[in-house]
Amino acid sequence: MKSLNKPAIFILSFCMLCSSFSLSGCGKTDGSASETSASSQTTDSSVESEASQEESETSQEAEPSEAADHSETADEPAALETADLEVIHEPEFGGVYIKMTIDEFNALGFEYGDSVDIVFSNGYELRDRPYYNGYYTLNGESLLVAYPGYEYIKACINNGDDLWVTAGIDESMTAKIILNESAKYLNIQNARNIQYKDERDLFPSDEVFANFRSIKVSGLKENTVYRSASPCDNQHNRAPFVDKLIADAGVAFILDLADNEEKIEKYMSADDFSSEYFAELYKAGNVLPIALNMNYGSEDFKGKIANGFTAMSEHDGPYLVHCTEGKDRTGFVCMLLEALAGASYEEIEQDYMLTYDNYYKINKDTDKEKYDVIVENVFLPMIRSMVGDESVDVASADLSGYAEKFLLDAGMNEEALNKLKDKIRAG
Repeated sequence: MKSLNKPAIFILSFCMLCSSFSLSGCGKTDGSASETSASSQTTDSSVESEASQEESETSQEAEPSEAADHSETADEPAALETADLEVIHEPEFGGVYIKMTIDEFNALGFEYGDSVDIVFSNGYELRDRPYYNGYYTLNGESLLVAYPGYEYIKACINNGDDLWVTAGIDESMTAKIILNESAKYLNIQNARNIQYKDERDLFPSDEVFANFRSIKVSGLKENTVYRSASPCDNQHNRAPFVDKLIADAGVAFILDLADNEEKIEKYMSADDFSSEYFAELYKAGNVLPIALNMNYGSEDFKGKIANGFTAMSEHDGPYLVHCTEGKDRTGFVCMLLEALAGASYEEIEQDYMLTYDNYYKINKDTDKEKYDVIVENVFLPMIRSMVGDESVDVASADLSGYAEKFLLDAGMNEEALNKLKDKIRAG
């Protein structure tokens, strides 16, 4: 347990860089984190394998748990904890700002990757929750986050319900944060705390810089489905490169997972907008923006994918699937298309992880430890969400049937599904 008089020389060096999103994935803990309400009833609200986020959020009643003993003894140092702090509602994404800046909180001795307990004055508690500088938990799991640019630290449920509402918080209440265990989640923090650069000359080719590729897996018609970063949102300097690449590939229809029409119109009205090929497709009605979030388990998420795939079935390819970076939302949607075409688990994993090689140079050869953590905590939850059955060995299963069921359950009709299969499948 850390003390308030933490030696100044104890510094964790983070050599990894920070990703954008939402990634969203966190490793399962040995003991499920519990959220305890004022009535002393403990519920396990963790969502395992973005599958839960994706599909099966479970809530099991357990025996009431006794509060952790943070009391001091004459021989023990004081527990590392904050004072009772004011709380503020963050309504856009749903959560509770705890009124202490990130720098102030870290100066107390808390470090990214720690496990903490968050105790609200109404009796609601979050036990054994990770403290990260990004949203690295699974969808539906709670965390304490110090996201760069936030004014205060924030307690929330990643891509889930509004914690402010769930916990019954109001502004008359306070919150206290107590160290549970040092560095318990450090492996996840280190693996997910990664960044990439936005300068073209730091990458070996336009294709790698743009995270652009034709998907090549068993059963998928060659040069029919492409994936990439955004061809219209140029916040990462990649849009003009993507635009040229999709023009050269003859892309005929774009499924835009990141934007809505208002955002696209804003991009196109900017003085520096130069994605002329994208603009032509958009004006011709060959771009469908569906503004997808990353909450795999929500009906909204599934319904938007069903609508997007139905639109693809009504248009001829080649097709482009993109979000902002072409990583997580694009990864999930392309996983479905690949499985639908008959690709193996290994092929789908390799295509998904190629994005991490493109952006961060993370692959099995350069950093197998990070590679494995990302597969376990980001990719596997996605594919398990599609399968919808935790008992299935996804590595050996025939995934095409699960992809079909996912889409039919999401609202896609059989006629549209069969048309899409005819358009993307080889042979």
